[in-house]
Amino acid sequence: MGVAHISNPSEPPSRTWSRRGLLAVLGIAPAAALTGCSGSADASQGAVRTTPKAAAKKPAISVTPADGTRKAAFSSPVEVTVTDGTLASVKVTGNDGSTLAGSLNAARTRWTSTANPYSGTKYTVSATPEGGAAETSTFTTQSPGETFVGYFTHEADSTSGVGMPVSINFTHAVADRAAVEKAITVTAEPAVEVVGHWFGDTRLDFRPETYWAAGTKITLSLRLKDVEGADGVYGTQSKDVTFHIGREQISTVDLAAKEMVVKRDGATYATYPVSGGDSAHTTWSGIMVISERFKQTRMESSTVGLGDEYDISDVPHAQRLTTSGTFVHGNYWAPTAVFGHENTSHGCVGLHDAKGADDSSVAGYKFYSSSMLGDVVVVRNSGERTVEPDNGLNGWNLSWAQWKKGSAL
Repeated sequence: MGVAHISNPSEPPSRTWSRRGLLAVLGIAPAAALTGCSGSADASQGAVRTTPKAAAKKPAISVTPADGTRKAAFSSPVEVTVTDGTLASVKVTGNDGSTLAGSLNAARTRWTSTANPYSGTKYTVSATPEGGAAETSTFTTQSPGETFVGYFTHEADSTSGVGMPVSINFTHAVADRAAVEKAITVTAEPAVEVVGHWFGDTRLDFRPETYWAAGTKITLSLRLKDVEGADGVYGTQSKDVTFHIGREQISTVDLAAKEMVVKRDGATYATYPVSGGDSAHTTWSGIMVISERFKQTRMESSTVGLGDEYDISDVPHAQRLTTSGTFVHGNYWAPTAVFGHENTSHGCVGLHDAKGADDSSVAGYKFYSSSMLGDVVVVRNSGERTVEPDNGLNGWNLSWAQWKKGSAL
């Protein structure tokens, strides 16, 4: 302030003011005091304030069809989704013991079944989010109003000849042939291409290009359950069936020579004199497959449109070649001299036989004993046209190109 000393007459001349005293007189706080007060003020202004964190959201799982649904559609896949989290696992189990496989999206927030659920089935869905507990829901699919099945040859686990196709007859006309054919596969060991061919809207046959190899194992896989074959009509089968092919036996009937040559695995096995259809009742020509076998059976002409020309109650060793009534069978009523010399039948191929079907020395007995379902019988020089491929199991009369055109795929 420029004042170093102040005289005061009332005080001794020797007293002087200190710096602290002077500052006090002037109303200025000492530096030490200012410094001391600033400590508490700075601590208050520098304190860190924190905001409480929001509670983490719990993953929310949603299942389609919804929990408790009683008549869920079976035409769409099952879907499980999660929000505010990811899925660790999903399991869908039917009350029939089946399970539905599925896959997660890249974000693991949605699981979708790879196939649709089956009809008329109760399902339990167990979905587990990451870090959480499993959640369970149930639903039941509706039952279809109308159904169809396919009856097939061969018989399961049976052994047949090399000409036996896999033939399936449906109980309801099929409108969507592609959907039904896609649901059926036929595989062979050793492997060979097998293709389906439709004969009308109720029959689907499968065969390779040439006869099955001897010893082939065939597997028919039916995945028809819930396949819509026609409007509102669904299949019911989901099963695998195995068949086997035995030795190769191909018999060739030459009705000009009136002789049948039987070859087993490529070598001549037997030769028999035969009698075929006469000029008024010619025998079908072409490739035919044995589709039924009877030690004895009744044959009536009325069943094949020939009135009352014959009715034989005990025809021995009869083996069916066509649906229309062609058989290769034993004949005990014609003279022995007929066989190998005359064609006198109403269209069947006859071999000499004995009444009662128990004489093992005759040709009818021998040929029957050496045969099995699926064996091939080729008829030549009969004077008749080639048999229709759907008249029996006789699709071998179609070329491979013709056969493949009959597929819906």
